[in-house]
Amino acid sequence: MIKKVFKTVLNTIPRPLLIKASYLAKPVLAILLKGNKYTDPIDGKSFSKFLPYGYENQRENVLSPSALSLERHRLLWLYLKNKTDFFTSKKSVLHFAPEQAFYKRFRKLPNLNYTTTDLNSPLADVKADICNLPFKDNQYDFILCNHVLEHIPDDTKAMQELYRVLKPGGTAILQIPQDLSRATTFEDDSITDEKERAKIFGQYDHVRIYGRDYFDKLRSIGFKVIEENYTKSLTNEEIDKFRINKEEIIPVCIKPKN
Repeated sequence: MIKKVFKTVLNTIPRPLLIKASYLAKPVLAILLKGNKYTDPIDGKSFSKFLPYGYENQRENVLSPSALSLERHRLLWLYLKNKTDFFTSKKSVLHFAPEQAFYKRFRKLPNLNYTTTDLNSPLADVKADICNLPFKDNQYDFILCNHVLEHIPDDTKAMQELYRVLKPGGTAILQIPQDLSRATTFEDDSITDEKERAKIFGQYDHVRIYGRDYFDKLRSIGFKVIEENYTKSLTNEEIDKFRINKEEIIPVCIKPKN
């Protein structure tokens, strides 16, 4: 029943309204699912189970009731906290389509000069097209752009813009939904039916499924790419407790200094 309700909500309510409504739902969900089996490392809160999530094929037990984080958010948080100086070193940060799980927490960090951007998100400081950014060359130390590029028809231009505004020596984390069983990325503009696109691409508004060649495409733009398999540093018990996808690789993209 819960699964069906969540699927209907995701597919019928516009995302800006969904974001506003979620703030009201969080306290109720946190009470209903109180427990200690699974923990969201972002806020440290534990629950008997997490919620299902997905526009077409729903994944069970993946949406944190408190921070509203998904597998990728919790993985990224652990990586940033344990393997980078993101939370301690002074940085100018550009965050695309800011996720609720991160937005307020990153905004409060005194070491960050934090700017958010998106075309439609109510959390964006700057309304901008990722393919034509209104920022200077070499402006940001750190860029977060996660689960955005699969929505962009001209992802090459978007990657070039991300590279342009990143400082030499700076880091961009560019997570995407990726099928590592595919050698090459799949696109098909002839599929126009929204239900069919959702079935094939995972969401009706995705324009491709990235394969293993994603990392090489980023390298062709000029980035040095580290294929960070952070889950290797976690135990199986931790992976299950935090509800993280064991197969996900974090694309850590560095702009060379020379």
